[in-house]
Amino acid sequence: MITLLVGTNRPGSSTRLVAHQIENLYAELDYPVRVLDLAQLPSEVFLPAAYAEKPASFAPFNDLVTQSSGLHVVTPEYNGSMPGVLKYFIDLLKFPESFERRPVCFTGLSAGIWGALRPVEQLQQVFGYRNAYIYPERVFIPGLGSQLGADGRLKDKELIGRLRKQAAGFVEFTRRFTVR
Repeated sequence: MITLLVGTNRPGSSTRLVAHQIENLYAELDYPVRVLDLAQLPSEVFLPAAYAEKPASFAPFNDLVTQSSGLHVVTPEYNGSMPGVLKYFIDLLKFPESFERRPVCFTGLSAGIWGALRPVEQLQQVFGYRNAYIYPERVFIPGLGSQLGADGRLKDKELIGRLRKQAAGFVEFTRRFTVR
């Protein structure tokens, strides 16, 4: 099972819309995927004490990562970086087993022209430090506002094709590795 991580907790986020389309691409491949949406994090994980002792309500979020065959991160760009809640979530996960030898894939999106290149590169450094297996086929979605139709779906067939290719490739990539 792949865990599809929605890398923001912003209400009404376009990241969620894109993640939903990626979820559908995995369904077309008949590969199990679960969505981990940071907007669903329980409020007690944001208390300072959560660093030392994770609240019991965090366990299902941690399990979605540690029990997955791979992690597909969909991240927006906020102020030239990843959302703070995404980095905080990573910091709360068990070390080192959360990412140790776990395949990880990235899709970045932004309102700007670079499509979240900077946050994806920053995340690759973090996940590399944690010994994850980085899938090299990244997809960047620039100018997201003009990419989405009135129904909230991506309009560009070529872009959807790249996301489909990324998902299919990541499924094969995850099959090559066994998380210990």
